[in-house]
Amino acid sequence: MDLDRTLSAYDYPLPPNRIAQNPVNPRDHSKLLVVKDAQSHSHQHFYDLDHLLQPGDLLVLNNTKVIPARLYGHKPTGSQVEVLLLEEQGRNHWLALVKPGKKLPPGATIEFVPHGSEPAAPSLTAQVLDRQVETGGRFLQFQVEGDRSLLEVIEYYGHVPLPPYITDSGSTPEQYQTIYAEHPGSVAAPTAGLHFTPELLDRLTAKGIERTWVTLHVGVGTFRPVEVEDITTHQMHGEWIEVSAETVARIQQTQARGGRIIAVGTTSVRSLEGAAAISGEIQPFCGKTNLFIYPGFQWRVVDGLITNFHLPKSSLMMLVSSLIGRHRLLDLYQEAIAENYRFFSFGDAMLILPPAVQCHE
Repeated sequence: MDLDRTLSAYDYPLPPNRIAQNPVNPRDHSKLLVVKDAQSHSHQHFYDLDHLLQPGDLLVLNNTKVIPARLYGHKPTGSQVEVLLLEEQGRNHWLALVKPGKKLPPGATIEFVPHGSEPAAPSLTAQVLDRQVETGGRFLQFQVEGDRSLLEVIEYYGHVPLPPYITDSGSTPEQYQTIYAEHPGSVAAPTAGLHFTPELLDRLTAKGIERTWVTLHVGVGTFRPVEVEDITTHQMHGEWIEVSAETVARIQQTQARGGRIIAVGTTSVRSLEGAAAISGEIQPFCGKTNLFIYPGFQWRVVDGLITNFHLPKSSLMMLVSSLIGRHRLLDLYQEAIAENYRFFSFGDAMLILPPAVQCHE
């Protein structure tokens, strides 16, 4: 079997002390590994980004906003229940991971407890509708006092869920949110965007480096592990994206003048390439994408990528490998470890630029 399509070929050893537990402050002082071709790379900082990009480049950023998706409640008997929202299915209808799930069959009721003593908090309950075999999650129908939306009242009840590998963090919820977050719906941050500061965005604008937006609400599709050795048989869970007509126009204008499309994060990649996969070229799209990108993928929109360092055997590693090659990526990861780069959500970043990116067909 082609190793590029074998799960075990995306494994690498990572010392536990390389997993970032807290973000860098200021945000843009994180390290940046810059990859410009198949042989050379350099070590910079994120605040150097305005010197590394060119006037006329277009940054595409994901403006989703992380919701406080971890809720605590109890059964009518008093037994404690923990809920992690994964994906909205309809009005107040969510797919969620529930602990202890086995003790909450369809028809069971959960009563939720607001933070501290919140006198303004409306009552909130949920009924278990069914189980999803794919994720082991539960479909929940929430009932909010006054017929309000769950997202309208979730601030009273929810806690921002950090990834499970962040076990000793002193971070605030605001630090796990991009400075341009706008549309609530994600259960995890699009972490490549965490490095931007207002000052850096201003410098990029002053240099003629433009930006536009997509929305992908990060859910189970982004962080669900790949569990099959033949990665071509892995099925991505669909995630909701929106690529607007305005964004498509900005991309087409940039391409027409010879500028580069630089995706900020793998979620922006999946949004752009997912919208382009439908007809073969970028077009406005609002709906779900289950696009799985791995070596051999035909890139249609993205020229460069800003991304963090990802978990072993993850679909995100496979996506980045499709840009620069699996061997090259693993070699860069080993050098990053040796150079004391910080990994995963609160960690450092990579900038991958042409001609490292495979040419569009």
